[in-house]
Amino acid sequence: MTPVQALQKALAAEHAAVHLYGLLGAQSSKSEQPVLFARLEQTYDEHRAARDRLTNLVSAKGRDPVAAKVDYVVPGPTSTPAQIEAVARRIERRVTRTYGELVANTSGSDRRWAISGLDSAATREIAFGIPASYFPGIG
Repeated sequence: MTPVQALQKALAAEHAAVHLYGLLGAQSSKSEQPVLFARLEQTYDEHRAARDRLTNLVSAKGRDPVAAKVDYVVPGPTSTPAQIEAVARRIERRVTRTYGELVANTSGSDRRWAISGLDSAATREIAFGIPASYFPGIG
């Protein structure tokens, strides 16, 4: 995979995360689950920022950034707080794996940023209940 392909793949993952966290936020209640809602809102903001940064990185390489899809499949039911957290874990696991690939396929400042993105994704995994790993993004 080329560095630009890896950047595009990470951008596609961020597009999906932004869409899906918007949906998860809409399925949760700020008044009934304030901690969960705040975590979803913060995660949504982090994914938007990463998406915007990746868009700029791809553009700086003279390529057209991959566009967001019109819709994404929600990886599980979202009727209860536990289900919402389970979907969030699946989203973060996918994003973490993508950032692992980005680290492996970039160098220099792109790799440094990818490592930061991998670290953020792994931290979000832990926040949503995935046990910490010595090698996040692998496997």
